[in-house]
Amino acid sequence: MAIITVSREMGTGAYQIASEVAQRLKYTLIDGPRIKSLASKYGLTPEMLELVDEKPPSYVTAEDRKRAAALNSVELIILDLARKGNVVIYGRGGQDLLKECKNILRFRFIADFEERVERFAEREWIDPDMARSLIRRSDHQRGGFIHFYFDRDWHDPNNYDLVFNTSRLSEATIVDCIIATTKEPAIKESDKSAGAVIDSVILSKKIETALLNAPVLEDYRPFTISIDKGAVSISGYIVSEAQKNAAIAIVKSVKGVTSVKENIHVVDYKAYKEQM
Repeated sequence: MAIITVSREMGTGAYQIASEVAQRLKYTLIDGPRIKSLASKYGLTPEMLELVDEKPPSYVTAEDRKRAAALNSVELIILDLARKGNVVIYGRGGQDLLKECKNILRFRFIADFEERVERFAEREWIDPDMARSLIRRSDHQRGGFIHFYFDRDWHDPNNYDLVFNTSRLSEATIVDCIIATTKEPAIKESDKSAGAVIDSVILSKKIETALLNAPVLEDYRPFTISIDKGAVSISGYIVSEAQKNAAIAIVKSVKGVTSVKENIHVVDYKAYKEQM
């Protein structure tokens, strides 16, 4: 039930490698097209998916919260597929989303910048200058997504099990290396606990999505949520006692929640803002 995650810079050839690994291992590749094919089942329109997929979220306005909820729905697609095991998660912060799982293998793909430009320009039949601009924008956006949403440096090698430089290593060598790692005894042993960990993450995402989508919580900012076998602990700040009670009721209503312990403080920060 190994879970393989792929973090990549644009133009590294990582997609071809991820596809080959998935094919040889008979794993499910969780990529953009697969997520798009399932999006409607999770209430996501193609337009909303395009707005939120691998893009930093925000929580300021009601529209921002809708986008943040939509991003959670993208993650629920990934998590539901990962729950079945034997998957390759292509991008989308998979290594961070499932960081508590011990059966996860985290791979990072890099390459020389100009080589990435050449590959991308050739693949897309575009001018090299345009390719440079698009690659810089992609790197910025994906790095920002990881930094904002998971609070870590996208480039830090300590967050990966192996970093492959596709400027120096062939596709065949990298594929063979990845496949070899899935046979690591520790990975197979940790399969036993992965299901429960993923279930907790799924429940947390469902709770967060329900809170973000609730019209009554017009000033909601994400709570800290922790889960232990259905027992939920939430903490954070909200602007009124009425909204606090509504938030607790929403959490209790989510299927799978067995109990709720709260440490929510009522702080009318709007009033403070108006006094400044």
